[in-house]
Amino acid sequence: MINVRNTLRGGSGNVDINMGPLVDMVFLLLIFFVVTTSFVKETGIDVQRSTAATAEVKTRGNIMLGLSADGLVYYEGKRIDVRSVRAHIERALAEDPESGVVLVADKDCVTGVVVQAMDQCRLAGAKNVSLAAKRLDSQ
Repeated sequence: MINVRNTLRGGSGNVDINMGPLVDMVFLLLIFFVVTTSFVKETGIDVQRSTAATAEVKTRGNIMLGLSADGLVYYEGKRIDVRSVRAHIERALAEDPESGVVLVADKDCVTGVVVQAMDQCRLAGAKNVSLAAKRLDSQ
């Protein structure tokens, strides 16, 4: 039998909302934001950087390598041996070959460790190896 009330009101009684396209759009937005997000990799230690009048800000993404006052080397928050710097930098350069390496060395760090780390970075294929410093006027 025909239901006269529903026919006059223009409805059939059941209205379904298709959730498939909504779920697809949410997943596409999630993938978009994950792909376009750049993750900052920190050295994992706090250092007292030296000051320099000619220090400049680098806007390009860099590989950060931390050198503590007692000569320890840190990469991505983990302590590594200075001899393994080359392997870590090679792996990071494989992901982004245009990256430069920034050595964030404590001002009391032994020069020999800094030179060893720079040498290992250059042997790994890094074209741009820099030493982080604070600007003299921003103390």
